[in-house]
Amino acid sequence: MSYLDDIKWDSNGLLPAIAQDAETGQILMMAWMNREALELTVNENRAIYWSRSRQKLWRKGEESGHIQELIELRLDCDSDVIVIRVNQIANIACHTGRTSCFYRLLQNGEWQTVDKVIKDPKDIY
Repeated sequence: MSYLDDIKWDSNGLLPAIAQDAETGQILMMAWMNREALELTVNENRAIYWSRSRQKLWRKGEESGHIQELIELRLDCDSDVIVIRVNQIANIACHTGRTSCFYRLLQNGEWQTVDKVIKDPKDIY
């Protein structure tokens, strides 16, 4: 039996994957993985996701250069969510040019942008 068989894939054969900076602990992003994406992530030592919108594998950083080098994988107690601890190249994980996709904070009933843009997306893509 393979480690892939221990996972409770959803009805679409997907698994939520949370990318976390291995050094700082900051949550960088959430994406989806299918069986092939997870297996390739392990084999290539870099984060590879399944793009639901494009319906294809997505090697993080293939266009931007902001690769996520795999440090560690952790499966939750229900076997239905994975945390990918990574070394985030260039300290940018979000397509908006920020370190994290979670850059908005709820304050006084409104979402406030609290993290700065490191690099303009026009200069990335």
